[in-house]
Amino acid sequence: MDVRVTRREFLERSAQAAALALLASCAPAPQPTATFQTTKGITPTMTLDNLDLKIGQMLLVGFRGFELTNDNPIIADLRERNIGGVVLFDYDVPTQTRERNVKSPEQVKALCATLQKIASTRLLISIDQEGGYVARFKERYGFPSTVSQQELGTRNDLAYTRQVAEATAKTLAEVGVNLNLAPVVDLNTNPENPVIGKIERSFSADPTIVTNHALELIKAHHERGVLTTLKHFPGHGSSKADSHLGFVDVTQTWTRAELDPYARIIQAGQCDAVMTAHVFNANLDPKLPATLSKKILTGILRDELKFDGVVITDDMGMKAIADNYGFESAIQLAIDAGADLIALANNSTMFEPNLAERAFTIIKQLVDKGQVSRERIEQSYQRIVQFKARLKE
Repeated sequence: MDVRVTRREFLERSAQAAALALLASCAPAPQPTATFQTTKGITPTMTLDNLDLKIGQMLLVGFRGFELTNDNPIIADLRERNIGGVVLFDYDVPTQTRERNVKSPEQVKALCATLQKIASTRLLISIDQEGGYVARFKERYGFPSTVSQQELGTRNDLAYTRQVAEATAKTLAEVGVNLNLAPVVDLNTNPENPVIGKIERSFSADPTIVTNHALELIKAHHERGVLTTLKHFPGHGSSKADSHLGFVDVTQTWTRAELDPYARIIQAGQCDAVMTAHVFNANLDPKLPATLSKKILTGILRDELKFDGVVITDDMGMKAIADNYGFESAIQLAIDAGADLIALANNSTMFEPNLAERAFTIIKQLVDKGQVSRERIEQSYQRIVQFKARLKE
């Protein structure tokens, strides 16, 4: 997803860092994880052989609008294509303005309520609220200030991390966001990495520190009924380039230690979902980047690490994918690789009103032509059903 940081935001974040340190005292003790409840409209036992519904559930879609008007394409995506989820942004990259989805807490709460009302099934409403530079809910809109993962890892105080995570989860739950596309569990092995280390998205270069703080964040979100996402699999921390801007090769820099946080969190039973990285590693797959690689998503994540939950692609509009693979080919490869939710942020160089419709049509045609099996669609559908069954009302 887009992580561009303006100079003003960089300066604001620097000024906030000292003040946020005062939050450390009186951190409450961690509480047990809450039980999630099944919600409306979509169950594992549905007998309908409804291919359209199942394909629609595989799409996670970005859109424009502080509120929904009748001509907004997202309404048709919800009603006619039954998309599985949406992703909110505060900044619209194509227009370089803040005319996107976030204006105030009250406005976002109303928007989320409208989205859920229109959707025929329980909708995933997601956001990148990592903290620090990558936070869509900012103080400028009336939301609480946040702390970067690097700040948390450097401080290495789990009680403080839990306190910060509880505040984040509370903010999300109160406005109706039920999926945080966080935490980042990339290792900070290259502090000059323009898309991870340099903008403070990683807890640490130490897998144990990363794992421990990620678990605190996850458990705090679960208490509020918000699901989480580990990213960016199998590791983006060592990269020297930004996959938003082009092809990224980590063959010479990636190490297997970057899998450790995933392995530990999966083993602990705390991994809700995993987001892929658009990185190429010839040692893992000599032909394809991780998002499109069956060797990586199925061979490593599912078979080796034993993860059978939802896999979410990073935005398919990022240039690492968009500039090197055709849209149809990329979608086919991602599904074949083992991805369940195809992220269409629609927030790169241009905004395409009918992007979700185009992706939906492509997947349906791939199934009709036998290039993607119905069984493969069913696998993703069942994972998404189980995922949504854990959401609170």
